Amino acid sequence: MNNLRLWSAKSTDDFGLSYFNNGDYIAAVQDMELSETISKVLYPNDASMNGKELRLKQQYFLCSASLQDIIRRFKKLHEGEWKVFPEKVAIQLNDTHPAISIAEMMRILLDEENLEWDEAWEIVTHTFAYTNHTLMPEALEKWPVSLFEKLLPRHLQIIYEINARFLRQVSLKWPGDNARLARMSLIEEGGCKMVRMAYLSIVGSFAVNGVAALHSDLLKTTLFKDFYELWPEKFNNKTNGVTPRRWVRKANPAMSELITSKIGEGWVKNLDELKKLEKFAKDAKFQKEFMAVKKQNKERLAKYLKATQGVDVDVNTFFDVQVKRIHEYKRQLLNILHAIHLYIQLKDGKEIMPRTIMIGGKAAPGYWMAKQIIRLANAVAAIIDADPVCKGKLKMVFLENYRVSFAEKIIPAADLSEQISTAGTEASGTGNMKFALNGALTIGTLDGANVEMKEEVGDDNIFIFGLTVEEVTDLLAKGYRPRDFYEHDDDLRRVIDLIASGFFSPDRPDLFKHIAEKLLSNDTYLLCADFRSYIDMQKKVAEEYLDKKTWAEKAILNVARMGKFSSDRTIKQYAEEIWNAKGCSIKL
Repeated sequence: MNNLRLWSAKSTDDFGLSYFNNGDYIAAVQDMELSETISKVLYPNDASMNGKELRLKQQYFLCSASLQDIIRRFKKLHEGEWKVFPEKVAIQLNDTHPAISIAEMMRILLDEENLEWDEAWEIVTHTFAYTNHTLMPEALEKWPVSLFEKLLPRHLQIIYEINARFLRQVSLKWPGDNARLARMSLIEEGGCKMVRMAYLSIVGSFAVNGVAALHSDLLKTTLFKDFYELWPEKFNNKTNGVTPRRWVRKANPAMSELITSKIGEGWVKNLDELKKLEKFAKDAKFQKEFMAVKKQNKERLAKYLKATQGVDVDVNTFFDVQVKRIHEYKRQLLNILHAIHLYIQLKDGKEIMPRTIMIGGKAAPGYWMAKQIIRLANAVAAIIDADPVCKGKLKMVFLENYRVSFAEKIIPAADLSEQISTAGTEASGTGNMKFALNGALTIGTLDGANVEMKEEVGDDNIFIFGLTVEEVTDLLAKGYRPRDFYEHDDDLRRVIDLIASGFFSPDRPDLFKHIAEKLLSNDTYLLCADFRSYIDMQKKVAEEYLDKKTWAEKAILNVARMGKFSSDRTIKQYAEEIWNAKGCSIKL
């Protein structure tokens, strides 16, 4: 059993009395306030140097506090027995945010415990393991050397020494390969020298894993190719999972009761037991009960949206849902393009399946484009809502203040789960698993854990569209021209032209023009290339939903075949294959 620590920063000087006596009342409390800001502000905007500095302070503060607590507890039982430290302690780096822990652990062992370098490094590299959570190069943390010099000069010395010894190891394996040395160095040279925290994580760890099979393969062949060639034995995969206790039992009690009534409650602790539901997939009575639960969850969400946002949604429509962090690679914009396409169809007098499109998520404080996408989503929703032709046929809602407690209401109500990232960009995703476990079908690309979900639920029970990783690579290598797709697809052209024309922002006609221009000139995530495949697959989704019996069967099979994606399985694999931690039976 682990302790869960919640650290809080407190000032050692509560009050500057001398400042106060001189009449400087702000300075009297300023030092205290600055110290305590470290644990008061969540996710500071790191677009500015002040934000970057606070973020690094936070990371160091939390890592150092945790390491000191771990070491304090270890020494209570094993004073002076440093050789056994890796047998008693495993530290998993959750992405690069805690990577400074490697340098901090070395500092403690060298400066406070007076160990020699080789002994300290042996302990560190047998204690730490690193989980990578992103394929986006810009999301791999790098800190300016100048910032390290200012805040953590001793840690920078240690990182330089780690790097010198590491590069010597690389040069012995590949003599004279200076390009490789530059690529693998923990210090990125250039105008502004940077410390590469992902590389520090790999060098200081005994295991490196991705969080989906595709992701782990891409780490080895692209992002960390040089490191894989040096240490292939370090790399492994641990596909993400979600806990059925929260994401089904708590979030969807009605479906939980229905499942338990058919197969017992063993599935709560052993999700593989959901397989027993397969025999009920074609059972008309069970299908009716299953879809009645879905309707009940829709009604619960509709009631909540009315109470919190003042929004009315029709529970008899198709709930098409995309909730996740707002980021260009996750392609909420592609979803918005489809909504505009449906709107144009209605304006052309065509019939569509009644649909409610819901998008929710938050943007990083300094991510301007993500905020513009949120703005566009709300603008499109407002136009659709105000147009009588859409009534009862098309609705779009931006879900405010998306968070875990809200997700527990949204996910059980969804008919369709949008997992539409550009192939090769999403590490895994867990929302995809939560939706499928709650009886939503997935429309998605062959990206992240979608690949493994497709293998589990079967090709007929998931809606896959778009370019594959290989096709994306090939298209980019040939030279991608989004305007070619725009010029050869009338539907895409009409959608982009409508955005560019100012139709969705009549008071500020140029408000979204930059989005249209970006799609046509710098479409980094290939929305134009995947647009046709996406709207064609959405049309197939609509056709299949009209066959209620077949849809219910597919939804039930999604639930029944999601056993692999339990966090119980994931954590068991971490424990057995990385931490060497043995489970113990508890007799009650």
